[in-house]
Amino acid sequence: MDSKNFADKIIELIFSKKGYEVLLIDLKKHVTFADYFIICSADSDTQVKAIADEIDKSLRDEGIKCWHKEGYQALRWVLLDYVDVVVHIFKKDVRDYYSLERLWGDAPIERLSDPVEKKAIS
Repeated sequence: MDSKNFADKIIELIFSKKGYEVLLIDLKKHVTFADYFIICSADSDTQVKAIADEIDKSLRDEGIKCWHKEGYQALRWVLLDYVDVVVHIFKKDVRDYYSLERLWGDAPIERLSDPVEKKAIS
């Protein structure tokens, strides 16, 4: 599976746990350590953990292991590093404070919406 399809799979998992303000940042022309960053927001520690756990468990069930994890102790900003795709799951206030997406302002950024939400609005 290429890194874009892998990122799309992770984004589906984020939406399945009601993550929001999801961004896909294309870093391929900017860095060598990852192809994509995915950034999302959650409203509580519990939701941050639920999103991270869902990604980790679902991918592990498919034989894909996370290379590195950080932030499970505080649950304010959890990072899941799958080498080509790095996932950042933020509590809303922490995301606003760090504004990670501004650091990559010169990279293409795609803002994504929950397809279920889109369908309900239509």
